[in-house]
Parts: sequence; structure tokens; C-alpha cells
Amino acid sequence: MQSSKESSNLRQKAVKGVVWSAIQSWGSQVISFAVFSLLARLLSPQDFGLVATAGVVVTFMQIFLEQGFSEAIVQRDELESEHLDTAFWTILGIGTLLTIIGFSSADIVANFFNQPQLTLIVRCLSFNFLFSALNSVQAAILSRQLYFKALAIRSLLATLAGGTVGTVMAFRGFGVWSLVCQQLSFGLVAVITLWRVSDWRPGFRFSKKHFLEMFSFGINIVGFNFLNFFSRHGDDLLIGYFLGAIALGYYNVAYRILLVMTQLLVRILTQVALPTFSRLKQEPEKLRNAFYSATQLSSLISFPIFISVAVLAPEIVRVVFGNKWESSIPVMQALSLVGPLHCIFFFNGSLMIAMGKPSWRLWVTFINSVSNFIAFFLVVKWGILAVAMAYVIRGYLLAPIPLLLLRKLINLDLVIYFRQYLTQVCGCVAIVAIVLTFKYLFAASISANITLAICIPLAAATYIAVIALLDNQLFKKLSELAKLALYKQKNISKKGV
Repeated sequence: MQSSKESSNLRQKAVKGVVWSAIQSWGSQVISFAVFSLLARLLSPQDFGLVATAGVVVTFMQIFLEQGFSEAIVQRDELESEHLDTAFWTILGIGTLLTIIGFSSADIVANFFNQPQLTLIVRCLSFNFLFSALNSVQAAILSRQLYFKALAIRSLLATLAGGTVGTVMAFRGFGVWSLVCQQLSFGLVAVITLWRVSDWRPGFRFSKKHFLEMFSFGINIVGFNFLNFFSRHGDDLLIGYFLGAIALGYYNVAYRILLVMTQLLVRILTQVALPTFSRLKQEPEKLRNAFYSATQLSSLISFPIFISVAVLAPEIVRVVFGNKWESSIPVMQALSLVGPLHCIFFFNGSLMIAMGKPSWRLWVTFINSVSNFIAFFLVVKWGILAVAMAYVIRGYLLAPIPLLLLRKLINLDLVIYFRQYLTQVCGCVAIVAIVLTFKYLFAASISANITLAICIPLAAATYIAVIALLDNQLFKKLSELAKLALYKQKNISKKGV
């Protein structure tokens, strides 16, 4: 059992972790999204589709890079230097091997997708395996220590560097290579920065014993990532193969909104969740309350944003990306409907790992992956909107499965769990009613820019009013968190990053 002093220290570290994780996530994502929006205006759907297609292949190979060792480092109660050294050299060796495989198999990939340009793109992106390998253990150590300041610095500098390179190249007419070099620049700067801010260096040691200890835990993580690939990227794979790069480009831009919003709203908390849940695993009541708090906070922020994106998607696409991306609008609206589910379910996996049940997460992912891939395969012939709708419907149909597992794992009270979302849902209904009414009355006579400028604050004010009216305690919690964030931000600005 933890002492009150240890619990207080953990709480303080978690709060600081959330703040720095927020800086990392929000800062890098805001920069990245701004660059993405600019590149969307300068480049074609074909360019985005080609890089997205190559990204499917690179992402699949990336599954086998870390072997779950990073998660093992974060989760272990007792960590020895041999664990770190063994993990580093194992991951670096695998990264080197994957780079060689990427180079040698690029022609096969290009022939499979019938896109000759993919050969050189895949070969260039294969260098990211080495960059990721050099980052992995360093990042895991800092995450275990809840020292997210260094990770925030790494992400911000790398994102800024990659965005600058990509934007300059796009303006100079380099087309698809703007996106490729953006990713490579990000990876290189991330490595340089992390090794500058971290004082850990690997020793020239490899321990079979420590390898097996981490591998026995990490194999479930690898299995999860393998299955999760088909759940999260099966749509990209099938669209790229059956419908081509242009269709994948439209789908990728719409999906990018879902991805960015999820990372902005949830990764801040989930990055801190695993080490925090791991420290509380011997105290069931505190762990359960921490889970309730994390999911409630996530829903409080994410629900209204995703619903607002769904009703304002036409204006968002035209203003942010330009009229040439209008084919992405219905896909964006559909995918926004599954966003709230993603945001509250992100914590399920962290909790299962913290409780030493990575195999449970593996089975949930297996079910999701198989059902997703089958659904995508059956509907892809009807286009990208059909794929998006299949993704949404499958997500809600299978939602009860992980909840029942959590009920068994931590004695989750489903009544309390669902009741904590009622006020947020009411607020979202009010947003839909207000925004659609405004658009019905005025959208035809004003521009998309003005519609967004009016509807965004209107939706926010409506949601806050509903929260304050229906649940004063929840409103106070939101206010306290806002004050805490502002206070921390002032301190950070005084000290400097």
C-alpha cells in the first residue's frame, strides 16, 4: 500500500505529466495540423494517397520494431539497467533489419498497389525504422518517470522542423516528396533532440534473462499491435488496393480529423494513464475512481468537439482544406460519430496492461480487427463513405465486450460508468439543435468562414450552459481544471520550456 505522502507525490507527478503531455500533444498537433492544412491546399489527393499507401506498409512493419519492450519498461515494478541495455540493442537490431527489408521489398509493394512511384517512397520512409529504434528506450524511460517535459520538447521541435521542410518543398513544387521529407525530417530531429535532453546512454550489454522477461510481457503487445493494424489500417489497405490513391487521399484527409482530434483530446491523459494506473493496481478503489475520472474528463471535452465537427464538416473542409476536398465531407461526418467512443475507450487498454492483463486487450483487438476487416472488405466496392459507415457501426455494436471485461477486472459499475456521460450527451443534443437551426436559417446567405466563426462559439456556449444547468458539480470540476491549466501555463511561460 502507498503512504499518503507517496500518493500525494504520485498525484503531483501525474498532474505535471498531464500538463507537459498537453503541451506535447497540443503543441505538436496544432503545428502538424496547420502544416497539413496548408499542404492540402498545395498538393493533390493523389500525393496524399501515395504517401498514405506507403504509410500502410511502413506502419505494418513498425509493429515488429519495439517488441512491446517500451511498454514493459514503463510497466515493470523492478527495472534494472540490463533491461534497458538489452531492449535498446534488440530494438536497434530489428530497426536495421526492417530498413533493409523495406529497401528490398519496395518493388513488390509498388506492384501490389499498381503504383510505380511507391518504390522510392517506401525506400525513403524505411529510414524511419532507425529513427524510431533510437528513440524507443529513451522515451520509455522518461515516460516511466512521468518526465514528459523532455518528450514535449522532442515532439515540438521535431514537428516544427518537419513542417518547415514539408511546407518549403511544397511551395517549391516538389509534390509528393514534400510529405516524404516532412516525415524523415521529423524522425531525424526527434532522435537528435531526445538524445540531447536525456542523460541515459546504453551500455554494451545483452542479457538473455532480461530479454526473456520483457519478451514474455511484450509479445502480447506485439500481438495487439498486429491485430490493431488491421482494425485501424485495414480500411486504408483495402481502399488503396481496390479504389486507388486518389480515393485514399480523400479518405485520409477525412480520417486525419478523427486522428488529430483523438490525439489532442485523449493522448494527453492516456500517456499518463498507464504509469498512473500501474502505481494504483494494488488499491482497487483508487484505481476504479481514477478510471472513472479519466473517462469522464475525456468525454466532457471530446463529446462536444466531435459532434460539432460532424455538423460543421462542410464548412470545416471548405475553409481549412479548400473546395477540392469536398468529397471528404460525408466521410468526415461519419467518422466523427465514432470519435466519442474512441476517446473513452482509449483508457481500456491502459487499464488492462496496468493490471497485468495484456492478453485481454489482445483478444478484444482480435475481435475488433477481424470484424473491421470483414466489414471493410464487404462494403469497399460501394466507396469510401460505405467504409466509414461500416467502421462506425462496427464500433458501437461491439462496444459491450471490453466493458464486460473491465467489470470483471476492476468491478466496474456500469450504471455509474454510463450515468457519468448523461449530461455530456444532453449538451451534445443541444449543440446539434442550435447549430443546425442556425445553418438552416442563415447558412445560405453567409460564407463558410462566417458560419464557422459564429457556430463554434455558439456551440461552446450552448454546451457550457447545459453542463452548468444540469450538473453543477461537473461544471465546477471543469472550471477547476481550466484554472489549473491556466495556472500551470503561466508558470511554464515564466520558467520557459
